[in-house]
Amino acid sequence: MKLLSWNVRGSGSPRTVRRLRYMLKLRNPQMVFFVETKICRSKMERIRYSCGYVNGIEVDLEGTRGGLYLAWKQEVSITVRHIDMVVDKNESREHDRSNSWAELRSLYTEERFPWFVCGDFNKIMYGFEKRGGVPRDERRMELFQKVLLECSLMDMGFSGRWFTWERGNLLETNICERLDRRVANEEWLVMFPEVSIQHLTHSFSNHCPLLVNTRRAEQGVKVADFKFEAWWTMEESFDKKVKHI
Repeated sequence: MKLLSWNVRGSGSPRTVRRLRYMLKLRNPQMVFFVETKICRSKMERIRYSCGYVNGIEVDLEGTRGGLYLAWKQEVSITVRHIDMVVDKNESREHDRSNSWAELRSLYTEERFPWFVCGDFNKIMYGFEKRGGVPRDERRMELFQKVLLECSLMDMGFSGRWFTWERGNLLETNICERLDRRVANEEWLVMFPEVSIQHLTHSFSNHCPLLVNTRRAEQGVKVADFKFEAWWTMEESFDKKVKHI
């Protein structure tokens, strides 16, 4: 099964809808999850139908921000346990992020059922996951690591481009970060031992789409591609190696 998730940063223009249709036709995911659609529920529903997804759930935007879109094909059976959206207004971003960590902890259970979490976390785990701009606070990165550890969630690695978010066209103002990721517990990884995560290229949004495939891709023409293994970060020499890339 294939799942495509993406912080689209707005999906209301006809041009964007055409590109979405093309990407979904090309990748043919059984499930799609879009964040920050920035359009009303009724319009999201029309777009969902036009993309060939009969089943779905839309969460309305608040003001001019937010909006969630979850859709799946007929052959997929879905039970929704939780769907949520945080919109920054007057509250500080760190307050909202603390609420998100508390929400993630509340969803964790010691029953140890297979659990997979995906999306735009808006945080990085390590300093090397950011290029340009002001370095991230070490304490906040450590808190992110701690929350995932408490929830028994592990980074699943990826192939493709290193960063998932980018801002600034000029070299001196360009900032890139790995804000989007996929994490899962051991039970989920045992269930899907051949899972792969791809960071896809894109032509709109400052976030890149992430494609999850629970089956190993069929053998074909091999293309050289970067692959990141989450266990590399456990090696003592990792930071030193990264600095010399």
